[in-house]
Amino acid sequence: MSIYAAIRAVASYLPEAVEPNDTTNRIVQKLGIAERHLSNEKEAASDLAVRVAEELFHVYGIAPDDIDFVLLCVQHPDYQVPTTACILQDRLGIPKTAGAMDYNLGCSGYAYGLGVAKGLIETGLAKRLLLLTSSVYAKYANPKDMNMRPLFGDGATATLVEGIESDYPMLDGFVFGTDGSGFDKLIIPVGGSRYMPQTTPEVFEEDANGNIRSNYQGRMDGTAITMFSMRTVPGLVKSVLGKVGLEVKDLDGCVFHQANHYMLEKLRTRCGLDDVPYYNDLTHTGNLVSGSIPYALTVIERAGKLAGRRHVLLAGFGVGLSWSGCVADFSQMMERKN
Repeated sequence: MSIYAAIRAVASYLPEAVEPNDTTNRIVQKLGIAERHLSNEKEAASDLAVRVAEELFHVYGIAPDDIDFVLLCVQHPDYQVPTTACILQDRLGIPKTAGAMDYNLGCSGYAYGLGVAKGLIETGLAKRLLLLTSSVYAKYANPKDMNMRPLFGDGATATLVEGIESDYPMLDGFVFGTDGSGFDKLIIPVGGSRYMPQTTPEVFEEDANGNIRSNYQGRMDGTAITMFSMRTVPGLVKSVLGKVGLEVKDLDGCVFHQANHYMLEKLRTRCGLDDVPYYNDLTHTGNLVSGSIPYALTVIERAGKLAGRRHVLLAGFGVGLSWSGCVADFSQMMERKN
């Protein structure tokens, strides 16, 4: 037997404030999103991450002292400097001997994080890793931008990835992909070193559909991202399955990035997954970006339908443009203690 990385526990957190969508709107109906949770003006990415990590520790009886690496997927960190994961190490009481780092990815970020966790654990560089996602995208969507505002919600997730003895890998078949030519399809133009706030005036624009946004806020070409997803995800699924020697009929479930209800239904059919248990529910959360897959896993876990599943395909795709996927074995999930 060898030491393999395995998902042992999952948790999620949504801010208290809820903003409803206009469910009489035809576009909103296609999105399948009735409401979203929004962080308040004082809540930063680390605040959401602390809440969800503490929830994970409490529910599963995990001690902060047991964590030896913190990995945070975040696109809107607390500060440009320092790394938000370092702040989390201190706030959560995790030992100073632990490693901590951020990585900037969105929709594909969860599978990327699992890949990094696998590498750290299976090379002996870590034993118990806390993988966090924290998204505050809603802060960057103009209230008058109906292209983005009804879509994105805020939230955070926590996943415990631990090395266990096993005869076979518990996280396998990783596939990653990048098409940076589409970097501008989902973008916040101002805020980095390309266009710095100190030297770039804020300019508002209105598109042909009456959506208003500024260069300091998010802008998205929804049609382009949908076309990219339809073009890319079927190949991603095929590649992941090919790496692990599985067929669609062997899958115990599929959890894709929860982009929107309409897109997910189209992808299910296009990928030949109509007969596979398939999660598709953004009704009360909206698009949680890197947190959408692990949030779905917590919903399935609370329903008692996650533990024991051996072949669950996870796939993320979007901002970047980027994509990632793997197959996860959930037969070694810890039992809840609280």
